[in-house]
Amino acid sequence: MIRFPSKERPDWQQRASQFGFHFHTMYGQPYWDETNYYQFTLEQIEADLEAPSETIHQLCLQAVENVLNDDALLAKFQIPQPFWDWIKASWQNQEPCLYARLDLAYNGSGDAKLYENNADTPTSLYESGFWQWLWLEDKVNRGDIHRRADQFNSIQEKLVQRFARLHQDNLGEVLHFACCKDTEEDRGTVQYLQDCAEEAGIACKFVYIEDIGHGEGEVLTDLDDQVITWMFKLYPWEFMLREEYAPLLLTAKVKWLEPPWKAIISNKAILPVLWQMFPDHPNLLPAYFSEQDAKQHLSRYVKKPIFAREGANVSIYSNGEEIVHSDGPYGEEGFIYQAYYPMPKFGDDHTLIGSWLIDYQACGLSIREDKALITQDLSRFVPHIIVD
Repeated sequence: MIRFPSKERPDWQQRASQFGFHFHTMYGQPYWDETNYYQFTLEQIEADLEAPSETIHQLCLQAVENVLNDDALLAKFQIPQPFWDWIKASWQNQEPCLYARLDLAYNGSGDAKLYENNADTPTSLYESGFWQWLWLEDKVNRGDIHRRADQFNSIQEKLVQRFARLHQDNLGEVLHFACCKDTEEDRGTVQYLQDCAEEAGIACKFVYIEDIGHGEGEVLTDLDDQVITWMFKLYPWEFMLREEYAPLLLTAKVKWLEPPWKAIISNKAILPVLWQMFPDHPNLLPAYFSEQDAKQHLSRYVKKPIFAREGANVSIYSNGEEIVHSDGPYGEEGFIYQAYYPMPKFGDDHTLIGSWLIDYQACGLSIREDKALITQDLSRFVPHIIVD
């Protein structure tokens, strides 16, 4: 795993506009960064990232089963009790899922370590599945990168295949896509997923989360009063379960992507459950529900809100003293405490690996860089290649 400097394509911003990548710069700061790229060997990808990612996700699925059979654990996950049986039924009925992204620490050797499983609403999908592949094609065609270079990236292909299989089980149904208003990144992610679904032959419609209505009877509707029966929502379950219309979720008979059981696997509370179930697993970090336990076992640890996203409200402690803190709106729901395991550092930048899974199969990487110790929503996205 080596980071190389790279010349920017002179026309990349025009290319971004052409292909709908409108959030490559956010709040005046670069989000997409092609001034560097990472190079991996095939062995690093297959042995250190691909296989462990699938193993970790299977451990997470076992943890979901454990949590759903333990009401005391469900309470720790801050899932409102009226939805417990509904989520259990979603799991028992094996309601299908689409994708996930594991956030990993990996420096090119040794065991990748799991920070968390973004299994409900992971973003950076478009730039992982499409845009960085286009970057590689352009760089190869320009002669900047050797033609034998490859990329760990079958994300788009597997998304279309997954949607095609889901289509077979839902023939004739419209798949609604939804995200919140005023979130250009989320809108771009959802549009990319919709494009993949349409390529698979699915009839699709888009509706903003804020525009979903309560139709006549126990149904959810879009702005055209069409009843929603099948929906992908880029909106976390922990938010949906606290909306005014939340009780309607129990009776509206919507098939959800992601399914309700993802409220368990995407919750940070799964991290201490994993450590309890699989202590000393080489891909896991020690994690605890109480700060007292963390202090007893760890000299350095990270305090994470159960529902936090994009690195918000995270604190790093060393010998009892807070050394780093990020702001945000989370924390009332409670925290978990995970061993501090520093990200590898290349130059002045800390590097986070995102490992994508479609239908439980590892199929691609995203890499984020930041000079800060905590990766957040504006941390830069950097492409990668494989050379053997």
